[in-house]
Amino acid sequence: MKSAPVYTLRGAEVYQALDTSRDGLTSAEARRRLALYGPNVLSELQSTTPLWRKFISYVEHPMALLLLVAGGLAFLAARPALGAVIWCIVLINAAFSLWQEHRAEMAVATLRKVLPIYARVVRIGDDGVSQEIHIPADEVVPGDLLLLNEGEHIPADARVIEEHGLRINQAVLTGGAVPMRKTAEASLSEGITELERPNLVFAGTSVVSGCGRAVVFATGMSTQLGRIARLSQAVREPPSSLYQEIYHLARIISVVAIAGGLIIFVVSLRDIGMPAASAFLFAIGIMVAITPEGLLPTVTLSLAMAVQRLARLGVLVKKPAVVDTLGKTSVLCIDKSGTLTRNQMTVCKVWTGGQEFEVSGAGYDPAGTFSPACALPAEGDLAALLIAAERCNNSRLIPPSPERPRWGYLGDQTEAALRVLALKGCLDTEMLERTYPRIHELPFDARRKLMTTIHRDGSSGTGSNTSIAFVKGAPREVLQRCSHILVNGTVRPLDDAARARILAINDEYARNALRVLALARRTLGDIAVPRADSCAPEQVERDLTFLGLVAMTDPPRPEVARAVQKCHDAGIRLIMVTGDYGLTAESLARRVGILPVGTRPRIVNGTDLESMSNDELRAMLEGMDITPVIFARMAPEHKMCLVSALQALGEVVAVIGDGVNDAPALRKSDAGIAMGTSGTYAAREAADIILTNDDFAAVVEAIAEGRAVYENIRKFITYILISNIAEIMPFILRVLSGLPLALTVPQILAVDLGTDLLPALALSTEPPEPDVMIRPPRRRRSALLDRGLVMRVLGLGALETALCYAGFLWVFYAAGYTDLRDFLLIDLLPFSARLTTREGMVYALATTVFHAGLVTAQVGSVLACRRMTSDGAGGWIRNRILRIGIAVELLLILLLIYFPPLAVVFEHQPIPWFWWSWLILYAPLLYGLDRVFKKILSGMKRQEARL
Repeated sequence: MKSAPVYTLRGAEVYQALDTSRDGLTSAEARRRLALYGPNVLSELQSTTPLWRKFISYVEHPMALLLLVAGGLAFLAARPALGAVIWCIVLINAAFSLWQEHRAEMAVATLRKVLPIYARVVRIGDDGVSQEIHIPADEVVPGDLLLLNEGEHIPADARVIEEHGLRINQAVLTGGAVPMRKTAEASLSEGITELERPNLVFAGTSVVSGCGRAVVFATGMSTQLGRIARLSQAVREPPSSLYQEIYHLARIISVVAIAGGLIIFVVSLRDIGMPAASAFLFAIGIMVAITPEGLLPTVTLSLAMAVQRLARLGVLVKKPAVVDTLGKTSVLCIDKSGTLTRNQMTVCKVWTGGQEFEVSGAGYDPAGTFSPACALPAEGDLAALLIAAERCNNSRLIPPSPERPRWGYLGDQTEAALRVLALKGCLDTEMLERTYPRIHELPFDARRKLMTTIHRDGSSGTGSNTSIAFVKGAPREVLQRCSHILVNGTVRPLDDAARARILAINDEYARNALRVLALARRTLGDIAVPRADSCAPEQVERDLTFLGLVAMTDPPRPEVARAVQKCHDAGIRLIMVTGDYGLTAESLARRVGILPVGTRPRIVNGTDLESMSNDELRAMLEGMDITPVIFARMAPEHKMCLVSALQALGEVVAVIGDGVNDAPALRKSDAGIAMGTSGTYAAREAADIILTNDDFAAVVEAIAEGRAVYENIRKFITYILISNIAEIMPFILRVLSGLPLALTVPQILAVDLGTDLLPALALSTEPPEPDVMIRPPRRRRSALLDRGLVMRVLGLGALETALCYAGFLWVFYAAGYTDLRDFLLIDLLPFSARLTTREGMVYALATTVFHAGLVTAQVGSVLACRRMTSDGAGGWIRNRILRIGIAVELLLILLLIYFPPLAVVFEHQPIPWFWWSWLILYAPLLYGLDRVFKKILSGMKRQEARL
């Protein structure tokens, strides 16, 4: 077999190189090759991690391990009930986290859906006769002779050896909206990729028009589609940045908890002389007090709630943690076709008879108008042009239906746009079919750059066999074949001045990134039966009458310009990465505001990217603020390489795409975003986020939500850690000062997993701050627990602890006890033993007051944590979930105290009702002092700003 690429070979050499023939493979040879090369399928990416191992991974979390150790110590300290409760908490948290995990590792599996079910091939049967047969697509082998017809999908990569007007839609691989013309000639051009070779067709693409034959040279994972699948498989996703920060915080907390537990144990055992069991109990207490048991489930639930809010905006998030990643996105790589644009060619300008018309409307919906207004149905020169556009056309429009709410099309996008233009001119297409029935077609040819259809001309109503040819194609090629022009209904000779004017208009349209076609016609003689000589292109496509120019565009989505501006305001860098041509991409980037006014971008093609060294690429990316760059003609591996390079610079990269060619970059990015309606299955499954309505503006809303989620997580971490300070101090003071233990381990668990949970979740529902989208993005390695948050936790935690101890000590004072050393042994007794003496009952009441005071103080704390800076009072009233959370928190503490079964479990004594007149003051006192403190800080910052 020759080593030369098949695209460089002539037709006969292709058969020889692939060891096949014009009659196809024999059935026996096809079976042998199927066994050799395997089925024509994409190998699936299987997860090798069993469910039980995933569950264990959640139990191995640092905070979970810490709680497991604490539970084990409880068993050693002869407190099996406490140990069982702690272990149950670990298992419940792990089960909840496993249930919330929703990662669809199905990118490769859905790439298989792009392949058709059946293929048409020519094979030599067991009887020795060559015949066309239908076979399952997975049985196609190298050497098979494929038959290609309009509307069919292509099952494998193949070399074209025969074609008649063959055009292929390669958008799923290249992202380009315009179908590619395919030829059977050898391709010897250098500097272009296989996807750009005019004689190759690829798996997953489809035939727009024409027909042909091709010999398969690659199947399954060896195809271009398989190469993309392999790139997707090679991408290993690290844990989300949020969970990395949570793990980092958990490790810090675990180290502090273990160190605190060991210190408490040693001091209790050696310096105070506690029994080992009691020392163990205190070590458990300090570890449980330091560990925020509700942190992981609260984070998970808050992210799940954010996912639900985004779903209402048309943003479907697969992995909840990616919401936070969106919030710190610093670079947004955007595909052009289907992402910034509608991926729907639309005629926007028509020039005919010396007059220009603006055409309104977008997509394939025929609702639209001409400006300046013209008589409808269209008349005169415009009508002649629209008739040519409608008749020289092989596309079909599909009206909306309950299953498909939008207008669609079959065939070529360009021809569909021309058919829509004719309907906007109110032409009666059924009447045109009767008036101008088609009798012959000269398909589009890359050399001629024209398409011509020949029709019987029934417009005169005489019933003669007069024929008319309608021609469309590249303006210069059409103009060269024209000798006349239609102006005001009169056919006039086409002079040099008119030619120059037409070319100038064409150039103006092209500079504005419009795709321009010219239309012409010619009245032919009596052609009863089309013959090769009378219908040859050189005989028909001459002495044409020029009808006009049609300019079309793939219009940008209406929401894009405003969304782009919001991204600029938020400090997010936008980079266009497309498979289309650079000048087209540049024009669109200017129209939607990606390129700043007055800047000249650098256009980098995929081949340019391959030739760059790492240092050159880094320097170019770092200098994009000065010299913007547009990345054009990018293959899938080029897009993935660009994402990797940006990530290496510390950028948080989000990628928006809709095609199969975007799948590797979507997987590689920190946040992959796919279009839900226009996007391919592969793009949707490789992405982390799907825009169900293809609304680019929803990305901006999602980024704002992501930033708000991060701030809200910081808020409820602050809230949780404030109560942890009040939970830790009783153990420290018990060991160091001789005060009896003010809070028991069951009461700590009641706070962390009971009363604190709903208010913490309520903080996660806070709406984004007004200035959230005018701040710069967070750094990739930004820490949840920074200096400001720590100082705030320590300050509010100390204040909360002081309030709780005030109530705790007041109980003893009111009962007539001033020397609390008598209670140092009582706090080591089981709860049932404490209630046998008056001192024990007083102590139980004091711990209950401390616990109740902690809960009421947390009401003030949750109000204080709603904003990290000064804010207006009473804003909490508008947060319905916060109101519910506070009500449930207070109701729960009342149940824990006054419902006997729960009171026994959590070691409570009923509090006399007059005590609540003091306890309810904790909330406004803590909230008020926090507001004063924030106002002081805000004033200091304003003063510094003036200086």
